[in-house]
Amino acid sequence: MFIGHFGVGFAAKRYAPRAGLGTLFLAAQFIDLLWPTLLLLGIERVAIAPGATVVTPLDFQHYPVSHSLLAVIGWAALVGGGWLALRGARREALILALLVVSHWLLDALVHRPDLPLAPFGATRVGLGLWNSLPLTLLVEVPLFAVGGWLYARATRARDAAGRWGLWGLVAFLLLIYAANLWGEPPPDAMAIAWVGQAQWLLVLWGYWLDRHREPRGARA
Repeated sequence: MFIGHFGVGFAAKRYAPRAGLGTLFLAAQFIDLLWPTLLLLGIERVAIAPGATVVTPLDFQHYPVSHSLLAVIGWAALVGGGWLALRGARREALILALLVVSHWLLDALVHRPDLPLAPFGATRVGLGLWNSLPLTLLVEVPLFAVGGWLYARATRARDAAGRWGLWGLVAFLLLIYAANLWGEPPPDAMAIAWVGQAQWLLVLWGYWLDRHREPRGARA
């Protein structure tokens, strides 16, 4: 799953208006932001296996630190606890923690049974929606659309950059998603790892966009 996670990050702005969109994106994508670095360090492994599923050729062989449920709960506590320590805002801290966990739950819908429950356990789960492109789109596209709509309803543009920057971000995410679905498979695991680091630019885009938008009801 890709744009679905960003949809959840968009939607969370309505419930955590004091958290920047970049922070919400960071939480919703936290384990996928961590994963590329673990690939580069050789701690986790992925392989290119065309036909592994209909939607993605990636064979997730070993990723217990970033994607086991127990580890994700620990990362959620770290992200939420860090926000609470820095800002003292319990509501936003809880929402950030839930965003981190939401990533694993959404992945469990689409992945094959390759998601570990614990870093050193043998049990793997996944409902496998990636084996059907229509079912994948049926889940992910509405999730993204509703999240973007909720963000647009919860905020208003301060200027033209805030108005067009939002639709530019939405269009760019859809373009990346289409390229992932119908583009050529990546050449190797290291290419995936380096391209994955580019997701930080989307987090920065979220912070930039929030500078040009404000919660509805705030004084202009």
